[in-house]
Amino acid sequence: MLDIAEELHRWAGQGRDFAVATVVAVGGSAPRQPGAALAVDAEGTAIGSVSGGCVEGAVYELCRQALRDGESVLERFGYSDDDAFAVGLTCGGVIDILVTPVRAQDPVRPVVEAALAAAAAGAAAAVARIVSGPAELIGRALLVRPDGGHQGGYGGHPQLDRTVAAEAAAFLDAGRTGTLEIGEHGSRCGQPLTVLVESSVPPPRMIVFGAIDFASALVRVGAFLGYHVTVCDARPVFATKARFPEADEIVVEWPHRYLERTDVDARTVLCVLTHDAKFDIPLLRLALRLPVAYIGAMGSRRTHLDRNERLREAGVTELELARLRSPIGLDLGARTPEETALSIAAEIVASRRGGSGVSLTGAHTPIHHDATSRPAEARIGSVA
Repeated sequence: MLDIAEELHRWAGQGRDFAVATVVAVGGSAPRQPGAALAVDAEGTAIGSVSGGCVEGAVYELCRQALRDGESVLERFGYSDDDAFAVGLTCGGVIDILVTPVRAQDPVRPVVEAALAAAAAGAAAAVARIVSGPAELIGRALLVRPDGGHQGGYGGHPQLDRTVAAEAAAFLDAGRTGTLEIGEHGSRCGQPLTVLVESSVPPPRMIVFGAIDFASALVRVGAFLGYHVTVCDARPVFATKARFPEADEIVVEWPHRYLERTDVDARTVLCVLTHDAKFDIPLLRLALRLPVAYIGAMGSRRTHLDRNERLREAGVTELELARLRSPIGLDLGARTPEETALSIAAEIVASRRGGSGVSLTGAHTPIHHDATSRPAEARIGSVA
């Protein structure tokens, strides 16, 4: 649901009633991940997607029904071998979808509005909705903020509220979306529960060092992929907004000094395009010791070997050097700045998702790597 927060927040501000269908869990080659959503308002306007087209029509009708009767429902869709025209996922996967009405009179409305407002503003928040359990709790929601505060709840079950709030805070801290399983004793309501926790966190950072023509193309691709993109270069004549209009931030500073003072985390990607030793060595010496997701450096193979030797002389260990992606990017035969940016972006995605970078044609590797394992979930058996 939070993946379409900006538009849904606008709907809520206009006082529209709507129903939202959210992917809860997937199996096999399902095209969308937990948290993906389709919403339909009272006029029949639809936004978002839960399956890339396979079951959108059926889910649309479920949303319309939820708006009429006010009931939340959990529906499973899978491939049908018996009837090629049956509603199902043609890719062969399985997908569970929670449909929740969000009307003016529904108790979930204030919680959903608060969650949408936070997500639309780029703030961190998690919303936890009950997917399975007692009928009166299905679709009920709890909003959890980074400071531990929460809003909403599950209707007279304060212990359950506290339990879910604590677990959802852990999901939020990791920026994860997935399901939480609570056993019969832990739920305090006499039945086991499944809770969908959706996390909204600020976009991950891409920091591009080196204000060159290749950087301009990479900035555009990074923005397209949803990164908050910063360009850093010590040369003010090159690091300008006019040259990088799609960058979120332009910094004129020595790269290593900027990296020393800026915030990075486990989702941050660092792309070093300067290929100049006076910039690269102090920058990479620091970068390779930071807990970031990806560090890539541009340069020829000769530059790469020379740079590695200089880094060793600067005290960088072999284990730290092993983190460096250099020469940067996948082997696409790229030549132009745009092709090179695509090569770099492809390597970043492969690194993030666990892909191999090989052609899918003739391969036997999964198409969606993180869809082959179970949805992220936690299990709670009891609460003291």
